[in-house]
Amino acid sequence: MSSFATNLRTARPGAARGAGPALDLERRARSFSCSPSPSLSASRGRRRVAVVRKSGSSEVGVTEASQREAVGLSSAVVPRKKSAKKGRSTKGERASTQPLGLENHGVVGGLGRGSASPLGPSWVTSGGPSRGDGGESLLNLAVFSDVATRLLLCVFTKDGLEGDQGPVAEIELDPKKNRTGHVWHCSLCVAAGRHKDLFYTYRVAGVGSGPGAAAASGAGSSEVAEQRPGVIFNNAEEGEGGPPVRDFLLDPYAVAIASRARWGHLAPEVPRGGGDGRGYSSITDRFGPCWAQHACCLPSLEDFDWEGDRPLNLKMEDLVIYELHVRGFTQHPSSGVEHPGTYLGLTEKLDYLKDLGVNCVELMPVNEFNELEYYEVSPANGVYRYNVWGYSTVGFFAPMARYAACLGEGGDLGRTAEVVREFKEMVKACHQRGIEVVLDVVFNHTAEGNHQGPCLSFRGLGNRVYYMLAPQGEYYNYSGCGNTVNCNHPVTREFILDCLRYWVVEMHVDGFRFDLASILSRNHSSWIQEDHPLSSSVGSAAREARGPSGSATAPQAGGVAGAMAANPVAQGLDEYVHDEDQPTGKPLGDPPLLRAISTDPILKDTKLIAEAWDCDGLNQVGSFPHYGGRWSEWNGIFRDNVRNFIKGSDGPWAGTFAGAICGSPDVYGNPEPGEGDWWGNNDGGMWRGTRGPSASVNFVTAHDGFTLADLVSYNSKHNEPNGEQNNDGEQHNNSWNCGQEGKTEEKSVIKLRHKQLRNFATALFVSQGVPMLVMGDEYGHSKGGNNNTYCHDGDINYFQWNVCERQKGLVRFFKKLIRLRKNNPSLRQSAYMDGSRIQWHGEKPGEPDWTDTSRFVAFSIKGDVESNDLYIAFNSGHSQVVAELPILESGCWDATVDTSKPAPYDFLESDDMLGEVEVMVAKEQCRAYLDDGFYPIGPYSCVILKRVLSKDESSELEDFSFSSCSISKEAQRGTRTKRGAKAKRAPKKARKRTQRASEEDESLLKALDENRRLRAILEERQRKQDM
Repeated sequence: MSSFATNLRTARPGAARGAGPALDLERRARSFSCSPSPSLSASRGRRRVAVVRKSGSSEVGVTEASQREAVGLSSAVVPRKKSAKKGRSTKGERASTQPLGLENHGVVGGLGRGSASPLGPSWVTSGGPSRGDGGESLLNLAVFSDVATRLLLCVFTKDGLEGDQGPVAEIELDPKKNRTGHVWHCSLCVAAGRHKDLFYTYRVAGVGSGPGAAAASGAGSSEVAEQRPGVIFNNAEEGEGGPPVRDFLLDPYAVAIASRARWGHLAPEVPRGGGDGRGYSSITDRFGPCWAQHACCLPSLEDFDWEGDRPLNLKMEDLVIYELHVRGFTQHPSSGVEHPGTYLGLTEKLDYLKDLGVNCVELMPVNEFNELEYYEVSPANGVYRYNVWGYSTVGFFAPMARYAACLGEGGDLGRTAEVVREFKEMVKACHQRGIEVVLDVVFNHTAEGNHQGPCLSFRGLGNRVYYMLAPQGEYYNYSGCGNTVNCNHPVTREFILDCLRYWVVEMHVDGFRFDLASILSRNHSSWIQEDHPLSSSVGSAAREARGPSGSATAPQAGGVAGAMAANPVAQGLDEYVHDEDQPTGKPLGDPPLLRAISTDPILKDTKLIAEAWDCDGLNQVGSFPHYGGRWSEWNGIFRDNVRNFIKGSDGPWAGTFAGAICGSPDVYGNPEPGEGDWWGNNDGGMWRGTRGPSASVNFVTAHDGFTLADLVSYNSKHNEPNGEQNNDGEQHNNSWNCGQEGKTEEKSVIKLRHKQLRNFATALFVSQGVPMLVMGDEYGHSKGGNNNTYCHDGDINYFQWNVCERQKGLVRFFKKLIRLRKNNPSLRQSAYMDGSRIQWHGEKPGEPDWTDTSRFVAFSIKGDVESNDLYIAFNSGHSQVVAELPILESGCWDATVDTSKPAPYDFLESDDMLGEVEVMVAKEQCRAYLDDGFYPIGPYSCVILKRVLSKDESSELEDFSFSSCSISKEAQRGTRTKRGAKAKRAPKKARKRTQRASEEDESLLKALDENRRLRAILEERQRKQDM
């Protein structure tokens, strides 16, 4: 069997998540930490679902009453209601006249037929919500389930949900009236003002889905219930006649989900093990207080005022992406916001991002997830572990509820629907500041995990549709998290498309970053299966039962028993599809899902970013199916090449670093795959080449792995606080601690680290492509060498605004670099630059060194106008390099960036930290060597020089006088030294002048201090005169 079809791993603590070629950054550990009941623990991995199978020439019959008992459906549910008017149209139908008895809870009248479209909850509209005389509104509910023969709508109230008291009613839907194909639907009339107090879930049952199916098969029967592979219902635990499990299933299309009202609060303790005699009464009953009972909210009836908000549609190459965590960004006390850790808290800090220069935020997962999924005490430090990052989705349409201030203010679950409004407010505020919003979405796996995980939604509604399964029902684990979403199954594919459209149309988001996107290209699993027996009239007088060969057999009894006997699925005749050429899990050259996303008219202008790898080693960087360049990719190759060159490693890194600077044309512009590129040499070859620099999302760090500060402070990871004996996280980080591991007081080491931080930042923002900066890197946030902080809800993952304030110099440097990029179109091209635009240099112009021992890369860029010409050089060696500069036909080079200088002199541009006079004095100091056509690049440093048209225009020192400033004659020269025979002696002379200039530094700095003092005196005098 193909290797793709044999990948049946089980998620375990520390399960690695692939992070690209050459550097696989390990993802968070995946384990269910809240211990289940003893009976569940004893039967893990052996979940059984009963079926009825044929025995010889006779069929096993099951009575309707025994079927109800077998699946654990309460006999106390509201009975089925016959339609008051048969044949009534489903569009806008009012509820049945037979009341449900829920008037006190806000449901008026009975259950209506409803409509099969759209899926999920929706208000029946005709220019607005359909309302009755009393102001009630008509709610339509529709849900897909390909295996359900019975479905119950479970209605919760706010009080019952908060107290884990179960639903106030379980309403069974009539399959003849409330089902169309595989979609169950109904309508309810909701009283005015009561929609916020009502919640709903579903319960599903199917043929032979409980332990009683075999026992009720008839007197004297010797048949034993067997498992239908991959089908999961409200089954019982192992043991004959045990109480059934009652799973309340979420609607996959729920737009808001209520569970716990506050972040990290445990659910109320309840008796474990089915104390009510009917099995486990809720997910809390089964898995403990870390899994609060959840339910779906009804959509809001209030319109949201977008105030004319429209998509910004910024060009991809113009983006500066900032990856951030909503809670972590403002949860630290020093943030000073009114609503820390929320969407509103983020909104309060948007001006900081705008001032930094960011025009796109990439939000780590904001879909509903359970933050207590991994809740347990870490033995390493006694601190509780959380699911902080959120890469374990519970609801794909629902924003994370505990990120909303409306819940935190009072802990009122009745306000959960307001979460949607807060999210929209955040998006609108971003757009008002010119900032696009990109969501990190996780369509590769869900929070239901492997066979030991909870049954939350998809597993109970259509396990074989929504998950990639092997023939015996085992979960494929390409995600490293226990299950793999069956992305290219037609039903799942449409679900994902509907989800993306919802976030774009309803929530106004601008794009998506797809976690482990290579999984979206893998072939889906499927079964050949007949239509449900109950899709036609149940209880027909004579039904033909088909044998294994398809021949007719004797007519069977009516009712449920006859329906099951006549159903090939119930007999175990459903067949797993296996194609030798396209086995389950095989990467497809033309994946239906990716084609649908790329060509969808609603998503036409939406940003699409792929994390183009997965946990089974599939690497599609450079050849991800992009359909005419619709997709960009996280470029892990850029990250590795930049890290290796900047830290000064031996190898081909000078050349690969140059390629990264150009936007990785060898990755995205070259149609020829490398020798080790398996995907590019097979079906992925059709996607190689044809794309420009904007296909590359460049990053040096991401949420996975070291922060930028830790990248220059640690040689090895230090993940002991995670509680996994430092076994989790990526081992190979291409990092360098600059001489000492971790924190140090050694000034030389600290100085070197600061230089390296600036070198990495410069490389990121002068490279072609789309730069991505990670939250906190701009001030040097450290996580103490932990490169896998998925489980820490504390300072290690919080943006520390007090530290950011102390590191103004470093923040200023990032801000200035971003502004330099925005003001110079030559740094953000949509096409690769040729030799007429970019030239490469070594210590001498036009003579680059691409050997494995090279530590120096320099280049000059010809701008759209002469004033945008740049000379940029990186020295990753331990010795100074005096570089000869390219000759200009007019004008001269002017110093702008030098990372060997302390802040704020590392970026010579005037602002509130560096006045115009200081800038001019510092620039004039550089004239000692620039006039002779040379510039010294210190060890582990980089420089950026700008072209100015005239030295006289760029230097106005003659307009100022200093009380104590002695500038050398060389620095005061008004004309540039001509090159010729004299240039041959220049290197030696330049070195002497460099030494002389260094000796002048101290006197110049003293002069600058004196100038500041005098200017402050003059400003104070002027202020007093103005008063």
